[in-house]
Amino acid sequence: MEEGAIYSAALVIPAISPPILDGAVAVKDGKLLFVGPRREARELGLGMRERHWPGILAPGLVNAHAHLQYTGMERLGKSVWPDFRAWAAAFNDMYEPIEASGASPWKDWAADGARRAALSGTTAIADVVTNWEAASALHDEGLGGIAYWEVMNETNEEWNESKETELAKRIRSIPGLAGISPHSPYSLDRVPLSRLPGIAKNLGARTHIHLAESPVERETEDPATEFKDWHSFKSKDFSDARKGGYGGSSVQYVDKLGVLGPECHIAHGVYLTAADRETLRKRKTAIAFCPRSNRVTGLDEPPIASCLLEGNLIAAGTDSLSSSPTLDLMDDVAELAILAKKQGYSAKDLHLRLVHAATLGGAIALGLGSGEGRIGQLGVGARADLAFFDIHVGSGANAIEDALAELAEGGGGKCACSFIAGIKKFGLLF
Repeated sequence: MEEGAIYSAALVIPAISPPILDGAVAVKDGKLLFVGPRREARELGLGMRERHWPGILAPGLVNAHAHLQYTGMERLGKSVWPDFRAWAAAFNDMYEPIEASGASPWKDWAADGARRAALSGTTAIADVVTNWEAASALHDEGLGGIAYWEVMNETNEEWNESKETELAKRIRSIPGLAGISPHSPYSLDRVPLSRLPGIAKNLGARTHIHLAESPVERETEDPATEFKDWHSFKSKDFSDARKGGYGGSSVQYVDKLGVLGPECHIAHGVYLTAADRETLRKRKTAIAFCPRSNRVTGLDEPPIASCLLEGNLIAAGTDSLSSSPTLDLMDDVAELAILAKKQGYSAKDLHLRLVHAATLGGAIALGLGSGEGRIGQLGVGARADLAFFDIHVGSGANAIEDALAELAEGGGGKCACSFIAGIKKFGLLF
């Protein structure tokens, strides 16, 4: 590896500070040594070779929710399903025969997904892993992020200390950073769901849960009133609580179980109420929006405008190719831009905030936005994860705003080169 290099661009987006026209970064030993105006980089006399890009230089993208192992199931993601139930049935019809056959393509499919994501500028991923063979994909392909081991279909009766010991052993054996993903409040009984956050904390790991994704998780008005407080009859699971008259949302349910907090982030958040969004803000829990996946699986629009207006921590994810057309995170950013405007968000900061969601927002969601090895940002001391986009940067008073709009609304397929920890991951540049 070279002693170091300066990478300049017509527009640099640090994410932790305002965009810089004609900016530059200096990279040495896999970290950022300088971030600022191009002329200042030259004046420092660092003795490094400069490589200039006429477009946009941004932090490497952070995909805050994906299932890389389902990359080979991309046929499902190319359709738009009438509802979530129909998509889930089609998913099971494809997944279960593969499992029964013992073919186990998950490792190769996950590796393929990691490479596809990297080609679009993604340098770190929150990858939810269901089959063990896929657990090492991020590590093997040189991407950053966290592999979250998914826990689902566990009952109160079957959950025991032995299972907790085995889970801890499994998390420790995943190469790189690992976490725990309690699948959802409707696929786990109350006892295992309430135990998993504590197990993660004991391991120094994070948690990531699908939440407010399906219509059954919405807050409801139930005619049964006898057990409005789900604690009063020790419900077995979320659906049991509903049968007993609990009318609260899944967000309220998991919050009472201690699932939410700054060490956790949720995926989807389609059916978040105002009270749910407030709870997430209080708990400092980020939301990874996956709008294209929601559209493909027949779900409603996520409340992106409300979250922007109210100040929720937001990130972006692609989900998997079984529910989304591509693994290009900027395609989801473009979808979020459309939805935000449709839902009434009109502030001029929309495009910058959505680019931040795909970079710093994702890093914060994964707990990687600060400290040693921080990502999703261009700042001195941060890991040198870089993404160069083929986006025109003009001149004049609106140059930054116009370039950001083009990136946020049309950045899909425009990444020309990416670096992870200062080493080129792909691209013909430089």
